Amino acid sequence: MRNQAVTYELLHVCKQSGARRGVIHTPHGDIQTPIFMPVGTQATVKSMTPEELKNDVKAQIILSNTYHLYLRPGHKLVEEAGGLHNFMRWDRPILTDCGGFQVFSLSDLRTITEEGVEFTSHLDGSKHFFSPEKVMEIENSLGADIIMSFDECVKYPETYEYTKQSMERTARWAIRCKEAHKNTDKQALFGIIQGGFYEDLRKKSAEDLIKLDLPGYAIGGISVGEPKEEFLKMLYYTAPLMPENKPRYLMGVGTPDYLIEAAIAGIDMCDCVLPTRIARNGTALTSHGKVVVRNQTYARDFTPLDDECDCYTCKNYTRAYIRHLVKANEILGVRLLSLHNLRFLTKLMERVRIEIENDNLLNFRDEFYKKYGYIKE
Repeated sequence: MRNQAVTYELLHVCKQSGARRGVIHTPHGDIQTPIFMPVGTQATVKSMTPEELKNDVKAQIILSNTYHLYLRPGHKLVEEAGGLHNFMRWDRPILTDCGGFQVFSLSDLRTITEEGVEFTSHLDGSKHFFSPEKVMEIENSLGADIIMSFDECVKYPETYEYTKQSMERTARWAIRCKEAHKNTDKQALFGIIQGGFYEDLRKKSAEDLIKLDLPGYAIGGISVGEPKEEFLKMLYYTAPLMPENKPRYLMGVGTPDYLIEAAIAGIDMCDCVLPTRIARNGTALTSHGKVVVRNQTYARDFTPLDDECDCYTCKNYTRAYIRHLVKANEILGVRLLSLHNLRFLTKLMERVRIEIENDNLLNFRDEFYKKYGYIKE
């Protein structure tokens, strides 16, 4: 058996919930799981320096985006710079997604065939073509520790017939990705389970991908606008289908409740743009729920965003000051909110890991939900 660039080590299973506590070993360091991964779409987590991400946010791994970096500045330029780690000066693990979601969500004009997808750039309308082989070329050039297989993320809702056709094509594309992937000793290729909101299609997708014996697997195509009960149903159905001895990744999830539920379902890794996106709208995540700090009610509030938070923002600044920055369109306001929101989620997952070790995750979930406002007293 060839050496794997990325391996998973199971440390503990929560007796109360079945959640997993583990470590993912990568060429650029170990990742304690379950983990929330900040998204750095354009080779940067918006408004954050690598030092802030490491020292203040305490991020263990970040994501970058294949589609965006292919369009700008170009994967070959990044390769010339020594790969993403050197280009962006980040010495911890990186994951690149495959660009499939962006191809289908950002491009209005696209043509899907067995060979791949022709699409128009959202930047200038120019035409481009992604095949599984092209995506592997791009991700190999970018040099992330974990790279994702090319897939199609279908919209919600979608017919059974089209979802089945898409899921089967995604499985065939995964085979081609595995064959085209060059740097197996340095980069781990993860497969993406699709199948929409149809359990039999999810099961077939998982079976087909597991046959490829990839280093890790992801759940794609949920958290795409469906009701929460449908999300939870498909999450709890699909997660147990994934191998126990490999990392399990749930794509595009970043609200506190979804992160906790993902951990309970046995997921190891989650990511989302949410913490920095809502920061740009003047919103903070706190232990008592969301705080829209731009609102007038905080104009004379001289308390921290969250008195339970250990981040740089909460240690040094008040809601009133941050509101002033946001209202004045000062960059520092977005930076301070982004740092806080990112740290809130990484700290939440630190707590989740402790509660798993203590076999207490379900109790913690109920307490957190009540305090956050998900459950009314």
